[in-house]
Amino acid sequence: MDITEVPMNQDNKGKKKKKKNPKKKKASPEGNGEDSGSVKTEQKLEKSEAAAATAAAAFPPTFSVSEIKNKQRRHLMFMKLKQEKRKQKLQLKRKKKKEREALGDKAPPKEVPKTIENQRVYDETTVDPEDEEVAFDEGTDEFSAYFNGLTNPKVLITTSDRPRGRTVRFCEQLATVIPNAHVYYRRGLALKRVVPQCIARNFTYLIVINEDRKVPNGMVLCHLPDGPTAHFKVSSVKLRKEMKRRGKDPTEHSPEVILNNFTTRLGHSIGRLFAALFPQDPQFVGRQVATFHNQRDFIFFRFHRYIFKNEKKVGIQELGPRFTLKLRSLQKGTFDSKFGEYEWVLKRHEMDSCRRKFQL
Repeated sequence: MDITEVPMNQDNKGKKKKKKNPKKKKASPEGNGEDSGSVKTEQKLEKSEAAAATAAAAFPPTFSVSEIKNKQRRHLMFMKLKQEKRKQKLQLKRKKKKEREALGDKAPPKEVPKTIENQRVYDETTVDPEDEEVAFDEGTDEFSAYFNGLTNPKVLITTSDRPRGRTVRFCEQLATVIPNAHVYYRRGLALKRVVPQCIARNFTYLIVINEDRKVPNGMVLCHLPDGPTAHFKVSSVKLRKEMKRRGKDPTEHSPEVILNNFTTRLGHSIGRLFAALFPQDPQFVGRQVATFHNQRDFIFFRFHRYIFKNEKKVGIQELGPRFTLKLRSLQKGTFDSKFGEYEWVLKRHEMDSCRRKFQL
């Protein structure tokens, strides 16, 4: 195979293509500086717009912490955001406080925060204390004998069949809260047989504590001898040993009773049902208070002792137990699950559809 050498042209080695420079236009000596300055500013604007476009492409306009995949990093960012919001809120609060101090009496009134309670839907059955019809009903209802001072409360507390230790302890502690209360074991008797025996022994109330999975979950409160009977769901039960910073065991003094926010006709009757559990003459020497606080149809029970620190300051000490009640039904007369006439029954899908409408 023959190989032939091809001679290269030496003239083309160092040659490079020359770029043709565009001819510069000669500007007038007067407007030369202005035109160059405007060109530079336009170039800067174009560069900043391009940088903003690239930044917008790289980072989304609305950044969300939930988009962070790493759990620890997400938690850290969330805590930082929360801390920043808290700082901003405190700064705004201090600023408003300084403005109010500077203005003095001319300061505008404080804004009332919107809550579910003050945005409540008006109920037609709201009780007016000066209403004659309400006063007549109170004078002729089942509790009139108690409020007229003709009867003294006597309470029987029992449980469902085969109660566990926690339910038994709850009943025993409940008996220390309610004066003249007695705890009896059920022994498999039906409530229809228990009610006549209670009436024969001059009991004015029958309280039945039901349980599920060794935890109290229901309460039947029956006023004797003519009713009514209320059924409650019981939740958030805390016995005395489970409470922190509790006081000593309560004494045998009759406590004061506080009923809060029972405003409708139904709430009024439930409040009177609770009030008739306790004697009308509280012994102030014991400094004990039983509170039934209704909030959003949940009734919170607390038992306190107040302590006088000096002439102006008073402290309170919780004694326990504490629990929360939710009304399920109100029945006329004594307990009768088959043929009883119900005044009110909770229908969750109908009544709980609006969060701002309450029954009590």
